[in-house]
Amino acid sequence: MADRGFGVVMELAQGFMASQVLFAALELGVFDAAARGPTDADAVARESGLSPRGTRLLMDACARLGLLRAGPDGSFTNTALSSAFLVSGSPLSQRCTLLYLAGTTYRCWGHLADGVREGRSQYARAVGVAAEDDPFAAIYRTEAERSLFTRGLQETWSLCGGRVLTTFDLAAFGVICDVGGGAGALAQEAARLYPGSAVSVFDLPDVVAAAQEEGAGPGVSFLGGDFFRSRLPRADLFVLARVLHDWGDADCVRLLRRLRRALRPGGAVLLVEAVLTPGGAGPLRTLLLSLTMLLQTRGRERTGAEYRDMAARAGLDRFRLRRPGGPYDAMMVRR
Repeated sequence: MADRGFGVVMELAQGFMASQVLFAALELGVFDAAARGPTDADAVARESGLSPRGTRLLMDACARLGLLRAGPDGSFTNTALSSAFLVSGSPLSQRCTLLYLAGTTYRCWGHLADGVREGRSQYARAVGVAAEDDPFAAIYRTEAERSLFTRGLQETWSLCGGRVLTTFDLAAFGVICDVGGGAGALAQEAARLYPGSAVSVFDLPDVVAAAQEEGAGPGVSFLGGDFFRSRLPRADLFVLARVLHDWGDADCVRLLRRLRRALRPGGAVLLVEAVLTPGGAGPLRTLLLSLTMLLQTRGRERTGAEYRDMAARAGLDRFRLRRPGGPYDAMMVRR
């Protein structure tokens, strides 16, 4: 019993080491090198200017974690998991998402005890940018950081956007606006799934300018503004995907009220969030995400009842929650 318990505790305590193996291998191009065919640690080290000993240790650790497959001749190849999610250019690649976690999020999590003690964002300690009033001042603190964050969202929605957008049939909504939609990945999925609808993204002017410069996909228009202050476009359906969890209850209600006033008759708001189970005690992945919100934003993850209550306070008292499977759930709210 003691040995088993000790093993559990140490596995939890050393979990950050496994994530750092993943992050380092991703940053150093190990999976991209292995994608070109069987390779050994010496070849990867020579190609990338790495320490041969360190590279071998890193690749052996990746093999034990199921991220590489070691051959009897000392060569390594990618596993199916790495080929799908860790190689640059894969349609399912989560490279930017993971690199963002490896940087800003990982540094904030190093101050978890401070965050729990104080009940507020740890950006000032982690990245040297105070963001008490606006978390996006830190999230978008440099052009490179903003690009990594928005590309990470693109990866997320390329993987699970179709699922949340088909949880409810949105074909009846002729004008769809994704509020806080970043570079437009979810909006592009909406345009593909509902070609009869006019789809737009409403986000900060700098975000919109970057998305247009990088060449957003067809079928989506962009509008710049601040969703708390600027005039909102009229729409039949507003989408708020991973937006409300960034903000406190009062700000969420304020935003929902603004959207309600901008809705056309018969309109609705689609909320996409990781919803906690009744009582808020799970699932674990959503609880960990809520701790991330504590450390990086002014918000948190919520139960379906909490989302229903906020929507009702905003005058959107018809509420439906559906769980399509995967990390995010969908809620339709309307008058």
